[in-house]
Amino acid sequence: MKRNIAREIVLAAALGLLLFGPAIVAAQTNAPAPPARGGFPDLVGALKATPGVLGVDTAQTGSGKQVIFAWFENKQAVMTWYNSELHRGLMASLGGGPPRSEGPLAGIKDETIPVLAVASVTPDAAANGDFRKVRQISIELYTPLPGGIAIGGRFAPASMTVPGLMDLPLSAVTRQEKK
Repeated sequence: MKRNIAREIVLAAALGLLLFGPAIVAAQTNAPAPPARGGFPDLVGALKATPGVLGVDTAQTGSGKQVIFAWFENKQAVMTWYNSELHRGLMASLGGGPPRSEGPLAGIKDETIPVLAVASVTPDAAANGDFRKVRQISIELYTPLPGGIAIGGRFAPASMTVPGLMDLPLSAVTRQEKK
C-alpha cells in the first residue's frame, strides 16, 4: 500500500514538473528546451503540437495555483504525450522513479473516451522568482460525465464529445429574458 502511494507521488511530481521541468533539464544538459516567453519552455505549444490534443488552456487560481488544462482525444493521445521526448526528459530528470507494474494509465479501460489532464503548480512565495521551488504539484486526469449545459460556448474544446451535453446559443437565454 505504501509502495503504491509512493509510486503515485513520484509520478505526480514527474508529471507536475511539466510546467517547469524542461527549463531545469535544459539547464543541466546541452539539449535545448523549446523556446517561450521569458526563457521558460513553451509547454502549451508543445502540448498543442501533440497529435490527439483537442485543446489547451491556462489559468491562475485565486489561491495562486498555475494551471494547465489539456484535453486529449483519447487514451492513445495521452500516451503520445506521455512518451514524448519532453515528458520522458522530465521523468529522467527525476531519476525515473519506480515503474508502475500495471503501466501508465492502466486505470483508463475505455480507450475511446476523451481525457482532461489538469496540471497545477503552486509556486513557493519565498522562492524569489526561482521557478523550481514549489509548494504543490498535481496532475489529475478526468473524463466527461454525461450531461451538463453550455450556453454561448464551452470550457472544453467544441470538438470534444460530451454525451448528453445541452449546447445552446446565448440567444436562447437572452430571448427568455425579453419575454
